[in-house]
Amino acid sequence: MIHFKNDHLTVFQSSLYQTTSAIIQTDDVMVMTDPNWLPHEVQAIREYVDRELGDKQLYIIYTHSDFDHIIGSGAFPEAKVIASEELKAHEHKKEIMQKVSEFDQRYYIKRDYEPHYPSVDHAISCDGERLELGSLSLTFYKAPGHTHDGLFTVVEPLGIFLSGDYLSDVEFPFIFSSYIDYKNTMKKAATILENHSIQIHVPGHGSVTNNPDEILKRLKESTYYINHLLQGGEKLETHCREQYPFFEGMKSIHFENIKLARKEDGKAH
Repeated sequence: MIHFKNDHLTVFQSSLYQTTSAIIQTDDVMVMTDPNWLPHEVQAIREYVDRELGDKQLYIIYTHSDFDHIIGSGAFPEAKVIASEELKAHEHKKEIMQKVSEFDQRYYIKRDYEPHYPSVDHAISCDGERLELGSLSLTFYKAPGHTHDGLFTVVEPLGIFLSGDYLSDVEFPFIFSSYIDYKNTMKKAATILENHSIQIHVPGHGSVTNNPDEILKRLKESTYYINHLLQGGEKLETHCREQYPFFEGMKSIHFENIKLARKEDGKAH
């Protein structure tokens, strides 16, 4: 389940949708993202934290409110939670937790903790907001489009970019909130890569990379998809099949993306 590891970063990857949970640790702090999915996977993360935490404070960054990213929240009651102010003020918390319950019901899953919607201690309200955690400096950027409450985090001096459900190597852009917002978030991602010395990229789904060319490729592919979505058509589908190995399993989301983009574009004109 450990997908990537170096001196300061350990990334767990679920069997479901290659969903990631990153743990960043120094001598004085531990920062985690999105503990997930299956009970034995959450338990493995919990056991790792128990071995490594010592007397350090544990923080969890929730990159957005999709139920698969908050499903492990109840397993880490001692953590201080960081998320966007939009996630904190979400109007549909009950519906999100209902999806967790429906998932566990559908697959007869029992958990040794009670899932709950995260209670946010540090709500991020603007781009460029920073939080100093021990020797780490975290800079945050709002990232709407996939959902309205997404959050990018840059962890310095380690040069780690935590992008949530953007810039994946296994998923084309999933637009559940706003096509226009998503376009702007891609521009923001490009600015982040220009203005920060990014050494490692951790997507919410897919593979960690420390290759600068691969990071730029992911940005380029996602931007290409967004910029050609209004036209749709076979050319874009062919591109997706070539770039994303599980496209056939996600094709319905692609068609929903096209509908949403055309609806928003129509309103803009």
